[in-house]
Amino acid sequence: MSGASSLAAGVPVRVRTGEPQTHCRTPHYLRGKRGVVLRALGRYPNPEELAYHKPGMPPLTLYQVEFDAAEVWGERLHEGPYRIVADIFEHWLEPSVQPAVPGHEQGASHDRA
Repeated sequence: MSGASSLAAGVPVRVRTGEPQTHCRTPHYLRGKRGVVLRALGRYPNPEELAYHKPGMPPLTLYQVEFDAAEVWGERLHEGPYRIVADIFEHWLEPSVQPAVPGHEQGASHDRA
């Protein structure tokens, strides 16, 4: 993905798998996991290139993505539902056929009591 922000809130995504040989800003435990885009956070220079004193251009869109804890850890916790929210750059995301966050609705409130 490149160019302007192309993933809207509520779009199901999957984090790419891979073992880069260089600096990486995507948590290993989220690779291959499915989640849902919450929002685009803006466009920023690629931090994986900045780590090697490169300009990091063109800028990439950074997304806030929500994952169900059961998708990530493989089991349903006793109290729940638990969510994991991570900021992931666009080049690590690909479209997913279905969301992995049961009951997630676009525009749903994420406030915790």
